[in-house]
Amino acid sequence: MMDYTQEELVRVIRRGMELKDLRNRSVLFEPLKNRVLGMIFEKSSTRTRVSFEAGMIQLGGQAIFLSPRDTQLGRGEPIADAAKVMSRMVDAVMIRTFEHSTLTEFAANSRVPVINGLSNDLHPCQLLADMQTFLEHRGSIQGKTVAWIGDGYNMCNSYIEAAIQFDFQLRIACPEGYEPSAQFLALGGDRVTVVRDPREAVAGAHLVTTDVWTSMGQEEESAKRMALFKPFQVTRELLDLAAADVLFMHCLPAHRGEEISEDLLDDPRSVAWDQAENRLHAQKALLEMLVAPSYQPA
Repeated sequence: MMDYTQEELVRVIRRGMELKDLRNRSVLFEPLKNRVLGMIFEKSSTRTRVSFEAGMIQLGGQAIFLSPRDTQLGRGEPIADAAKVMSRMVDAVMIRTFEHSTLTEFAANSRVPVINGLSNDLHPCQLLADMQTFLEHRGSIQGKTVAWIGDGYNMCNSYIEAAIQFDFQLRIACPEGYEPSAQFLALGGDRVTVVRDPREAVAGAHLVTTDVWTSMGQEEESAKRMALFKPFQVTRELLDLAAADVLFMHCLPAHRGEEISEDLLDDPRSVAWDQAENRLHAQKALLEMLVAPSYQPA
């Protein structure tokens, strides 16, 4: 999110709302006809794959799904070599990976735009969808308070970047030792507060959000995490401490009975389904900006 100006990001999410309206009115809009998105998945996916693939098709283009099993990357081809070849054949690349350095190395050797579909450090496309969802339901998030409850991992890091770019205060409630990395806390500065009590984080908040307690690649820590994070479950009662017009979001998939109570997604304050749908629309706006016919590779 830090690669764009505040104005560019707001323009993308507002464009996402316009593209959503076109789709709801069954208006055919295909600015990316004959354009191709290469999608590299090292981590499994539902929403990221479906939203990017469907988005490219709806914009008139095509998407190619590639897993390590399907490519020479799985047999040890250097990332730089793969980037140099793929970027001569497609118009953009989306990568969902473990190490963030995979993205940066690929981008450094690519002729075409490279999109982060999720890494261990960040999940910026999800934040575009979250910001679009808040804007649709409550207007501008500027000056509001957001509470992050749970693990200070990639989604939390992206919320720190969003706090800077969209100008809101972020309270993070997490167990000791599970804070965001020092570089992201330093980046957030006085916009970010870390607390240990989720009730303190949620008090008066306009948006409350969370994620699973055990992310992909952390499965061996699952039992330990379940015990540590148990006091950080988001429930309807916890939401009652927030602002009267609070929204609840979850990037999904959700583990009911763990990071959220069994009934939370059914609460009228939850907008998780709108949030999930908006991955499609926000990413279409991003793709349109990056891969429009006027774009010329370097």
